[in-house]
Amino acid sequence: MNTNASLRHAKPFGVAFLFAVALLCGTASHAADTPTTAPAIPDTLQQRIAACTACHGVHGEGTPGSGYFPRLAGKPAAYLARQMQDFQNGLRKYAPMEYTVRQLPPAYMREIAEYFAAQQVPYSRSPLPPVSAAALQRGEQLVSKGDPVRKIPACASCHGSQLTGVQPSTPGLVGLPYDYISAQLGSWRTHTRATVAPDCMATVANRLSESDITAVAAALASRELPADTHAQPVGSVTPPMPCGVLGATGDPS
Repeated sequence: MNTNASLRHAKPFGVAFLFAVALLCGTASHAADTPTTAPAIPDTLQQRIAACTACHGVHGEGTPGSGYFPRLAGKPAAYLARQMQDFQNGLRKYAPMEYTVRQLPPAYMREIAEYFAAQQVPYSRSPLPPVSAAALQRGEQLVSKGDPVRKIPACASCHGSQLTGVQPSTPGLVGLPYDYISAQLGSWRTHTRATVAPDCMATVANRLSESDITAVAAALASRELPADTHAQPVGSVTPPMPCGVLGATGDPS
């Protein structure tokens, strides 16, 4: 084979290739030098809560049909702000929430919490799986009276006589989906949900059996709503356990 002839035939292709590369590079460089106009993002509260309302509803009413996304509306602002901080600090584990709050400054989180705390919207029932009468009875006992033998305090002893929460930082339990309640109690047991010490809910959840969790979740999810669903005032409840967030003095953050 004639090597020189081969090289002579290759030269036009090589020149053309180099020219094309130079042209592309020049075009890319020109494009990089040309400023692009990013769409303006409005600096409004509605924009900041858009990621929240996508799952929790426009007013934080929750999505009962999903059985998981809880109600935010009317919960104490200090509690809601604390939950965002816990997701941000890795104490609560749920990837979408961790991503959503990762870059939020404290002032933004407080503003979002205060917005949802001020919302007053009707409650909706969520689906309830079939449970036995005995399970409901056990759940009601734990909710209202606890289990002194196993050192399990009643839910009402911290969350209020009507389970609507207590200011400044104890959340209401009425109206929450069965799936959500059982999942959160399980998360405390598996250490995928925690809060600042002393974490009394972790202590309580670890004293519950699996059947107790089913019973409590069913009793709470099936409970009739009280006429007044607002959180009880500060000082109306003295918790039986020292709690970092749900204590008598609340969470100042």
